[in-house]
Amino acid sequence: MTKTIRTYKDMLDEKKRLEELLVVQKQLVRNDIMEIKESLRPVHSALSFAGKLVTREKGNFFLNAGANTLIDLVIKKMVLSRAGWFTKLVVPFLAKNYSSHIISEKKDALLKKLFSWIGKRNANGKEEEVDTSDN
Repeated sequence: MTKTIRTYKDMLDEKKRLEELLVVQKQLVRNDIMEIKESLRPVHSALSFAGKLVTREKGNFFLNAGANTLIDLVIKKMVLSRAGWFTKLVVPFLAKNYSSHIISEKKDALLKKLFSWIGKRNANGKEEEVDTSDN
C-alpha cells in the first residue's frame, strides 16, 4: 500500500491495483511451476524407466508368455550361461518386466505382424484375398 485511503474512489483504485498485482503474481507462480516441471522432467523419465524395470504389466498373457520364454532361452541360457547365479536371476527378471511394458504399449502392431506371419497364403507365398461379396 503506497498511500492512505481517504475516499471511496481511493479504495476502488487500490482494489484495482491489488487485483492487477494478484494477476501478475499468479502468472509468475505458474511460470515458476512450469520451470520446476521442466527441470524435473529427466528425473521423472528415469523414475518411470526404473518403475518399468521392477513392475510387470499383467495384461496380454500370451504375448508376455512368449516373450518370457524367449528371454529365458536367449538371455538365461545363451548370453548369461557363464554368469553367476545372482546375475542369472536378476537380469532376466528385469528384462521380463520391461518387455511386458513394451508389449502392452505396442500390442496392436505386434499382433498385426504376428497374424500376418501365420495368415493364409496361396501357392505364390502371398496372402489370399478374402472374398467378402455375397454372390
